Amino acid sequence: MTCHNCQTACKRFGKHRNGLQRFRCRQCKKTFTEDHEKPLDEMRLSPDRAVTALQLLLEGMSVRSVERVTSIHRDTILKLLVLAGERCQRLMQERIRNIDVRDVQADEIWGYVGKKEGHKWEHEKDTEGLGDAYCFVGIERETKLVLAWHLGKRDALNTDKFVYKLALATGRQRYQLTTDGWKAYIKAVEMFLGGRVHFAQLVKVYGASREGEQRYSPAEVVDAVPMIVSGNPDRDKICTSHIERQNLSIRMGMRRLTRLTNGFSKKWENLEAAYAVWFAYYNFCRKHQTLRVTPAMGQGLTDHQWTVAELVGI
Repeated sequence: MTCHNCQTACKRFGKHRNGLQRFRCRQCKKTFTEDHEKPLDEMRLSPDRAVTALQLLLEGMSVRSVERVTSIHRDTILKLLVLAGERCQRLMQERIRNIDVRDVQADEIWGYVGKKEGHKWEHEKDTEGLGDAYCFVGIERETKLVLAWHLGKRDALNTDKFVYKLALATGRQRYQLTTDGWKAYIKAVEMFLGGRVHFAQLVKVYGASREGEQRYSPAEVVDAVPMIVSGNPDRDKICTSHIERQNLSIRMGMRRLTRLTNGFSKKWENLEAAYAVWFAYYNFCRKHQTLRVTPAMGQGLTDHQWTVAELVGI
């Protein structure tokens, strides 16, 4: 430590009450304390409590439940979630790049912010960040690695953005891609993936809704028709079962997406952060039951199972 006034070396002068080293100038006798470490930027929350709060959120607890268990104020928890989400997004962008894959499945999972699309008032029709929110997800079939995701409306523009992210995440080696029957995929895949994929869609045919179940339960799937769009995909591997099972994991691990809950997102930013933390956690921290390793380990991106502290850089 160098004195700011005299520009001379200071000597050690005990410890601050928070444990940091103190110094004292030999000439002007002023005292200084070494710089504080800020693993959570400007947040004063201790790293241990921050990790505990994130782990509880990732196990499907709501924000207010975490508040009751940890005695951390809900506003602090949400601020922590957004901070962790930003770091996890950067991690995914840096680590998941040019991955050589063989079989990729993509799907969309529905959620909403504030209220469902059909419940919006007339003056809210064009309000961004309110209503239905679809998360596009692409995973590698064998390692279950989440390659790309994008949160937005279910339209052509957001489909293009998702497929572009998928193109950046995957390598030049040609692979098979299977999606559901959403028509916007056809143009987006042709635009951003071109001749890099053998592309097929699995189009589901739904029956009539059963009496009394149309509000909370989807109609029964009576058939699933494989459709080859481009290239030469293996018909036996035209399947979306793995990505749909991953959607179940998301709904079980994120309170915001649980059916018939009052824990839904009130802000778009918070939902996006929750997705970012979940996907990074799923890739690097959570061992897959059948693989016995994390998806990142199965893909060769890391040699060990990460902790939540490692994930968010605490």
